[in-house]
Amino acid sequence: MKVKNANASSKKTRKVIKEKFAELMQEKKNLSHITVTELVRRAEITRASFYTHYDSIYDVAQDLQNETMEILVNNSRNIQSLIDIEYYLDDVFGYLKEQENIYKMILASDDPNYFTHRLNILINKRLHEFLIATHHEDLFLKMTFYVDGCMDMLIKYFRNELSISLDELNEFIKEVFKTLFIH
Repeated sequence: MKVKNANASSKKTRKVIKEKFAELMQEKKNLSHITVTELVRRAEITRASFYTHYDSIYDVAQDLQNETMEILVNNSRNIQSLIDIEYYLDDVFGYLKEQENIYKMILASDDPNYFTHRLNILINKRLHEFLIATHHEDLFLKMTFYVDGCMDMLIKYFRNELSISLDELNEFIKEVFKTLFIH
């Protein structure tokens, strides 16, 4: 992947590329069916502009994944107690709500498994570190079960397989968390 420029024009171009990439993922259902030619035409940019930011279509997918991982795992609030996890979930759902259209398009494709698997591992790792640090390691199996279920519900939501809003899903997931972990 190319070095990321920080200027406003570069950010705007990258944003357009990622949005159009998501649209194509929804239509094509498979990453291997998307071409750079098709993406630059849809984004109304030149091939040179695309290659200034990315080396390939796969780099765009990787950039979207990395952006999500950074925001959901590394840049979210510090978890110091089980109560903090509820606030962490609000952070996660806040980000997902801001990016809802992009994730609906991407997760409607056949290629989200690697991304969601990677995200699931990172979230489980972060929560496991918290459980060890707070001497709640005995909850690891329960927490893993919970996170895996949450990821499945999110995928179903973004694939329009649930007839609830993202806010309602967030509240449901927090209620299940309270039932399982806060007695």
